Amino acid sequence: MPEYGCFLSCEEFAPADLVEQARMAEQAGFRSLWISDHYHPWNDAQGQSPFVWSVLGALSEAVSLPVQTAVTCPTVRIHPAVVAQAAATTAVMTNGRFRLGVGTGEALNEHILGHAWPPATVRMEMLEESILIMRRLFTGEEVTHQGTHYTVRNARLYTVPDEPVPIDISGFGPAATKLAARVGDGYITMTPEEPMVEQFRKGGGGGKPVSGGTKVCYGTDRDEAVRTVRERWSNQFLPGETSQILPSPRHFEQLGPLVTEAAVRENTVCGDDVEEHVAALRAFADAGFDRVYVNQIGPDQRGFFDFYRTKVLPQLQES
Repeated sequence: MPEYGCFLSCEEFAPADLVEQARMAEQAGFRSLWISDHYHPWNDAQGQSPFVWSVLGALSEAVSLPVQTAVTCPTVRIHPAVVAQAAATTAVMTNGRFRLGVGTGEALNEHILGHAWPPATVRMEMLEESILIMRRLFTGEEVTHQGTHYTVRNARLYTVPDEPVPIDISGFGPAATKLAARVGDGYITMTPEEPMVEQFRKGGGGGKPVSGGTKVCYGTDRDEAVRTVRERWSNQFLPGETSQILPSPRHFEQLGPLVTEAAVRENTVCGDDVEEHVAALRAFADAGFDRVYVNQIGPDQRGFFDFYRTKVLPQLQES
């Protein structure tokens, strides 16, 4: 049976709200946390984007749950040597309960310093080199590196956990999944596709953890929940490479009207039908996932946690 966790959205909530949601998640019976790492929200309706490493410090004191970034891009906006220091400190503060989730990122967050946004193949090269640098730094030894994309000179982390921080790699296509299988400590994806899990395991992932996440909108009024999803998260229904290449929240807002309420209703669990919520999470279990994280869209966080504590998680734990 998979482990069920809660996905905290930095795009929607202020730091204090995220910490309170983490407390409610632990009380509700969720066993771990994901937290997003963004510089911008996807649109202004989401309205927030705190610095994730500050929030992680607060979470280390507020709850005892394991936590993972889903996901950090350690390639353009922040140099991997700096991400390594942040991750190592977080692992120390959480007594080893931290995993670093990484991915190739989006222009939305990574272009802000004015660097050209590389094509996907180059971004994967950069990600692999960044992982090499971070793993060397996690040893606590002095590192000098001259690579294709990064230079490190006489860098040493003095605050490191007893064990190196595990690095899980996000992948939504065959190339990224292949990279995750080859160099990752685990695999992250957002759809319950069994073929991708099989590719990861057969490509070198073996018994390493596979984690997935999904978004829902609990509410007693299904129509209102659908409208909330369309207003706040229409970006998740945009096709192709849109999410990787658009540079500003306003660009996602411009495309928002293309997403209909019917599309939201068909592709997102909205409302308070227990079986629909259970089925959405079981789909990940059936596809071979080890960990499944669920995020509640919109303001009714307390209602969501009460609903999952009393009705959804008990059914999942019985299966």
